[in-house]
Formats: sequence, structure tokens, C-alpha cells
Amino acid sequence: MDVNLKDKIALVTGAGGHIGSAISEILAANGAKVVYADNNIDAAKQAASKTANSVGVAMDVTDEQQVKQVIEKTVKDYGCLDILVNNAGVNLGSERCTIDQFKKEHWDWILGVDLTGLFLVSKYGSQQMIKQKSGRIINISSIAGLVPLRLQSAYDAAKAGVVNLTKAMAVELGQYNILVNCIAPGSIVTSGTKKLFYGQDGVPTEWGKDLLSHIPLGRPGECSEIAHSVLFLVAPESSYLTGQAIAVDGGWTAGYIRNF
Repeated sequence: MDVNLKDKIALVTGAGGHIGSAISEILAANGAKVVYADNNIDAAKQAASKTANSVGVAMDVTDEQQVKQVIEKTVKDYGCLDILVNNAGVNLGSERCTIDQFKKEHWDWILGVDLTGLFLVSKYGSQQMIKQKSGRIINISSIAGLVPLRLQSAYDAAKAGVVNLTKAMAVELGQYNILVNCIAPGSIVTSGTKKLFYGQDGVPTEWGKDLLSHIPLGRPGECSEIAHSVLFLVAPESSYLTGQAIAVDGGWTAGYIRNF
């Protein structure tokens, strides 16, 4: 898929990670100048070094002053901000539990990054886009924002908040020709999760079989498939699409297909 993003300026949060770097790379490959923002500056710079017209910067989305400074510097350096992708996010690993056992510090951390952080970046990014009277904002949620997952109450709440915040932003910013949409990924395979899905022989593990049993396509998604969905939403031709949450999940949320 080829999209003309020549001379467009994009900022992607969490760009040092697998999905974030895939999104950044596809935007750059289609002509955009991309600011790779991540709280891990080394990861941001390393990812940015793989594409032309790109730069890696340190940005903790929970630090309001740093968010403001990065966006101001982006505008100062490039003159505008056309595309903002709110991709930064966190979740618990092995410490998942029911709500009665959920630790407040975990709740605060997840909501702080996944929802409040997205709000802060959107606040300052939209201020510039309002001045321009144009822009595209893409928020990365999760299917957990559409259907709750067990033992992940904070993540469920944060990602559901992202979906409705997307709609609220679309309603408020539409008058300025700013389009706001949301991608809700399902199970996505990365170099880190690949070993969970597949054993050393490439055969699906029992855990992988169980997880994938409810996905009609029968496989996890690729980071590139999320990136292509973002590219579709920022394309000039997608000019009448706003306030939507698009599940990129292999059919997960269309309905379960377990044999019971």
C-alpha cells in the first residue's frame, strides 16, 4: 500500500517498541518525516536510525512538561505537526489478578501511561493542529478496550477509556479538520511473544493453541498489519473517517469459535 505522505511531519510515541517502530517505519517509507518518541532514548534513536528523515527523542508520556517540550521542539524544527500516533502503552505480565487483589500502584502506573499519557500528548499535539486547522491523530487501544479480558482490570479500563476518548476528541476537533481514530489490536506476535505462541520447532505451543482458538483466522497478527492500518487512517484519501475504533484482531471480537 502506497500513500503520499511527502512533507508530512509525524510523531509516534512508544516508537522504540515493536509496534511503534513498525508504524514509524511505514510512515517514513511513504514520505513522512518521523519523530520517534520513547521513554527509552537509546531504543528511540536505534529505531530511528533505520529510516531516512527520522530522529529519536526521549519522551515520557506521563511527564507533562517533557511532552510539551518535545511537541514544541518538533514544531520549531519542522514547522508543523500533521500526524500524531499515540502508541505508548504498558500492561502487567505475570502479576495479573482479580480486582480484589489488584495493587493500586499497578493501577496508577497503567492508567497513567495508557490513558493519562495519551491525554497529555493529545492535548499539546491538538493545540498545534488547531492552529494549522488540519491533522490526524491515531490512538492505539486494544481489543481489551472493546471486550474485557480477565485479570487485567486496569488495562481494560484504560483501553476502554482510549476508545471513548477517541470519540470525544473526534467530536471536539472535527471543526478544525482534525480526524481522530483508534486502532484496537488483538493478539500481535513480536520477537518477545513469538516464543509464547510457537516452540523451537515452529509448532504452536499449548498456550498458543488455547489463545488462538478464539481467533477465526487462527493466527496472531503481525506488527506490520497494525502499521498498515495506521497508514490507511492517515492517508489523504481517508478524509471522511473519524471517531472510529477499528479492531485489527483476526476476527476475535466478531465472535468466539471454540468448540464448546
